[in-house]
Amino acid sequence: MQVPNLGLVLLFVANPQNSSLFYQDLFEMKPIEESPTFAMFAFTNGVMLGLWSKYTAEPRVEAQAGALEVCFPVDDVDALYEAWGKKRVTIAQKPVDMDFGRTFVALDLDGHRIRIYKLAEEHS
Repeated sequence: MQVPNLGLVLLFVANPQNSSLFYQDLFEMKPIEESPTFAMFAFTNGVMLGLWSKYTAEPRVEAQAGALEVCFPVDDVDALYEAWGKKRVTIAQKPVDMDFGRTFVALDLDGHRIRIYKLAEEHS
């Protein structure tokens, strides 16, 4: 059996244009595709993030935002937390050490959870 690679994460949003501006500011990058009902960002590891209007997606979207997290590894959790604080990003969880490492959680305009983390170094 062939195991597929994750290529795209879709977030269903109320206003793709506003959400696109939010993510452009957050990640300091432009979308590779944009229309009134959709925007797509390409990350350096090949994974794409799509922002699709929850009003035009088919089949109809029933779930609420916040049921999943989009997670991004970084080298310095606290530095990014400070940078995003200056952008007035809503924070659901301040930086904290958890069993897997250091992390914080931000929310986008629709309440989707964005987890930033650095895995703990394993000690032998």
